[in-house]
Amino acid sequence: MGETSDPAGDTVGQDRVVVLAGPSGAGKSRLAARLQDAHGWPILRLDDFYRDEDDPLVPRSEQLGIVDWDHPDSWNRVAALDALATLATTGRVTTPVYDLSASRAVGTAELTAEPHDLILAEGIFAADIIPDLRLRGLLAGAFCVHHRPGVTFVRRLVRDLSERRKPPLTLVRRGLALMREEPALVRRQQDLGAEPARARHLEPRLSALARR
Repeated sequence: MGETSDPAGDTVGQDRVVVLAGPSGAGKSRLAARLQDAHGWPILRLDDFYRDEDDPLVPRSEQLGIVDWDHPDSWNRVAALDALATLATTGRVTTPVYDLSASRAVGTAELTAEPHDLILAEGIFAADIIPDLRLRGLLAGAFCVHHRPGVTFVRRLVRDLSERRKPPLTLVRRGLALMREEPALVRRQQDLGAEPARARHLEPRLSALARR
């Protein structure tokens, strides 16, 4: 990329990865899709690195009696980080394609990045790799996309029901639990280095990078 300015106004060199973290249903995927449509930037969907349901490392929720898909151990952080590093340094990477309704990877996809592209890394666990990306010199910016918890709950439930991700009762119970936990999640991601932001405010800030 050469030297340019990141969304916070700091100077960056070859840093290429923009982390879009935040609660499930907050609008990360929609924001990433709009930025991709506008600028052609590749999206590495970190949720594709969820572990298969029968993976012995997958944690389970004692409260809900199901796999705890909101626990950081439910995804393969190391594989996700390595994929981002490969894409940023070589311009090409093969990633898994995860089917949330089947709770397992069902295929692979190939991503490419042009030399001056930013790379959008979005997912509910995206904040967990901010320190690693910064250490590797790959981080261009990191944000926690969020809304009011009640709004996020409704958006998430509508999305998950329409996509038949899990049984309806499971989605409602999980959604209510996530709504209660959302303020703490935003604080945790902020502590990891993600700047809290609304999607509508963040989009023009990131789009400005394409003109530098």
